[in-house]
Order: sequence, then structure tokens, then C-alpha cells
Amino acid sequence: MLTLRDKGQLSRKRNWCSVVPRTEPATAKQPGLFTGKVSKSRMTRVANSGKGDAEARILASAAGMFATYGYNGVSTRDIASSAGVNEVTIYRHYPRKRDLYVAVLDSELKQVKLRGDLLAAVAEAKDGRTAVTRTFELIAATMTQRPDLLRLMQYSALELGDEIDPLLRRHLGQLVEVIARYLEPWVNRGQLRCSSAKALALSLIAIILNHRSLHRLFAGDDSGPETVFKAYAEFSALD
Repeated sequence: MLTLRDKGQLSRKRNWCSVVPRTEPATAKQPGLFTGKVSKSRMTRVANSGKGDAEARILASAAGMFATYGYNGVSTRDIASSAGVNEVTIYRHYPRKRDLYVAVLDSELKQVKLRGDLLAAVAEAKDGRTAVTRTFELIAATMTQRPDLLRLMQYSALELGDEIDPLLRRHLGQLVEVIARYLEPWVNRGQLRCSSAKALALSLIAIILNHRSLHRLFAGDDSGPETVFKAYAEFSALD
């Protein structure tokens, strides 16, 4: 029988050519990876959502395990063991494993909020280049603070296909629209080399989502998204 670590290794081998960040098998020496224990912060977030105790533990455990091993790398038995419930309890709340994954992703997406101070900084920009730079800082601050969400979104794109699209649109669509409205004036003034403010916003989000794997593959290191963004900004902003 495959162990949880074996499943994680198989899942990574399957996706070696994808944009999913590389993760090593979870150990006590690797902070930030799933170790079989649910963090207090994650439990608090889920508990505050109004879920019952058992369901809260299920969601919290599933979030950590799905983010580390992907959808196909985790079984409901693994999640039940981590949450301290039996597998029947999981199916009582979520008839399919896919339903549980969607619930986890939905819970994580509800936590995404744009920072008001960074939005104000974008609004106060004096030129297109500054507006794009501050917009990137806004998106980076919003997305990189939730690494589990980034991994869940990447795994869902690879393993669940377009079934998750309506959920992502519902939660992230408004975020994209808000960002696009702040960039629109600079596009209209011809200060940005782009015909669509929404396309520009999506491009900045894509940099955050995919930079790590692409940079590691082609640049040979694990630099942050700022390096990719600098090149993008030089192209998109007209002096």
C-alpha cells in the first residue's frame, strides 16, 4: 500500500512539466509544508466560518493536504485520519472528494481581500508606469500572503480542469474588475502598451501565479516575481 509520502512523490512526478511549485515530502524539518497537524490559524479561520467542529477539522486538514500533495495525491482516508474523524463523516458532509476540494477552495478564496492602502496608492499614481508598478505590488501582497491558495489554484487547473472556473470567476472576477478600473485611465491615455486594462490585470496575476516554476526552469534560481515584473513593466509602460 502506498504511504502518503509515496503518493506525494508520484503526484510530483506526474506534474514535472507543469507550473506547480515543487514541494518535497512533508517533514518536521520543513516549515510550511503539511506535517499531519492543522495550524491554529487555519483552524481559527475555518471555525470562524460557522462550520461545526468536525466539518471545520475536515476542511482545515483537507486544505493543508490538498495544497501540499494536490487533488490526486490525497485520499479521503488520509484526510479523515488527519482530522480525527472517520471516512463516513467526510462523506456525510461531502458526497464526493471533488465536493470537498471545491469547499476548501471556496473557503480559501473567501479570504482574498484587496488592501485599501495599496489601492489608494494605485489611485494616486502620477503616470502609467507608477500605476502598473503599484498594481503589481497590490496583487503580490494579496496573493503571495496565501501560498496554499496559489498551490490549490494551480493543482485545480491541472487536475480538475474547467469545472472550477465558475468558482474562480465568482471570487476573483470582482477583484480583476476593480484592478482594471484603476488601470483603465492610463490605458486610455496611451501611457500603457495595452488595449485592455482587464488583460493587463490578468497578466500581472499570471506573473504571480507562474513566476516561480518558470524562473527556476529558465533562470536557474528561485528569485521572486519582481524580476519578471521588471521586464514586463519595461515593455508595457510607454515613457
